[in-house]
Parts: sequence; structure tokens; C-alpha cells
Amino acid sequence: MGIFDPAFALEKLPEVLEAVPATILVAAVGMGFGLILGFFAALARVYRVPVLGRVAAVYISFIRGTPMLVQLYLVFYGIPELLNINAEQISPFAFAFVAYSINSSAFQAEAIRSAFNSIDAGQMEAAYSVGMTTFQGIRRIIVPQALTAVLPNLGNIFIGLVKGTSLAFAVKVVEIMAVAKTISGTNYRFLEMYVDAAVIYWVLCFVLERIFAEAEKLSKGPGRLTTVC
Repeated sequence: MGIFDPAFALEKLPEVLEAVPATILVAAVGMGFGLILGFFAALARVYRVPVLGRVAAVYISFIRGTPMLVQLYLVFYGIPELLNINAEQISPFAFAFVAYSINSSAFQAEAIRSAFNSIDAGQMEAAYSVGMTTFQGIRRIIVPQALTAVLPNLGNIFIGLVKGTSLAFAVKVVEIMAVAKTISGTNYRFLEMYVDAAVIYWVLCFVLERIFAEAEKLSKGPGRLTTVC
């Protein structure tokens, strides 16, 4: 096998880079659907909705307390069983989308709940005093303020999802790690390919970190918050 070969690593880097869109797609879809699920789970807990609040608490505890790889396998083997079909009939991306959406929703729910709880309860009372309904108060008063508070956490969750996609090869998704493992298994240059993967993940996360940092600055700009006094 020999020592580390930087020429081989550079030669194969473009092949691994081709998997970046698949990695971003899985993370983005998981983040998007997870945000929707997480938002409603957070509302159920913040406003202590009967039954739903307890269900949401158990759901969040279970997802946060089990490894991502286990969740991928549960989805991969569970969905075909529930639908009574062969797993080969379903795209690997579908399994990944479901698993990462479920996973991220639990973490986003806690982040959103924390953001909601950080807002002064007097804001909703003020909204009621000017004739707003609960829904209007949440949409026009609470959500804009909560978004500013939760944005850093959402950024961290998304970056964590990008790194977490390295497990998606377990359900046959061809992402960065899957390509790196395939090339390394063919050429027996494991270190070079894992260095390629590490560098790509690092650059992706660095860029995303800067994007979310700028978004956080913009969200805190003048006139960005809606409050009722």
C-alpha cells in the first residue's frame, strides 16, 4: 500500500466532489421537513397541548436518545414492512429523507421551544390587548423574535446534518463517504480517500458556518424584529 500519496488524493478529489450535491440535498431536505415537524412539536410542548404535548416529549426524547445509524436502519427496514413492499422498490434517497427529517425535527423542536420560552410572556398579552388572536400573535409577534433567537442553533443543526450524511451510505445513498469508500476499496488507498472526504466536509461546514453567521447578523439588523409594546 505504501505511504500517503498526495497525487492520488488530488487525482480522485474531483470524483468525491461529484457527490457533494447528494450530500447537500439529503441535509437540506432533512432540515426543511424537520423544521416543519419540529415547529409543531415545539408548539405542542410550549402551549402544553393535551396528549400531543406528551407525545411530542416522548418522540423528542426517543429520537435524541438513539443513534442516527439506528434510525436509518429502522426507516430502511421499517418502511418496506409497513408498506408490504420490497425495499428495492424505494429510492435510497427516500429512506434518507425520512430518517434525516425525523432526526433533525427532534433537535429543531428543542431549539425552537427554547427560543419561544426566551420571549417575554407579556408579548402575547400585548397582542391580545390589541385584538389579535393566538394564531396572529404567534405568527406576527412570537415567530419573528424566535427566529432571531433560534437561528444560531438551526445553523449548528444543519451543519451537524451535513456531517451526519456520512452515515447515509448505510442505506445505499451515494454521498461523499460512499464514493470515498468505493474508491478506497478498489484502489486500497484508504487514507487518501478519507483525507479527501475530511477536507470536503471541512470546507462545506466552514462555508455554511459563514453563511449562517451572516444570516444571524442580518436577522439582528434594525427593523428586523416585530414587537408589541
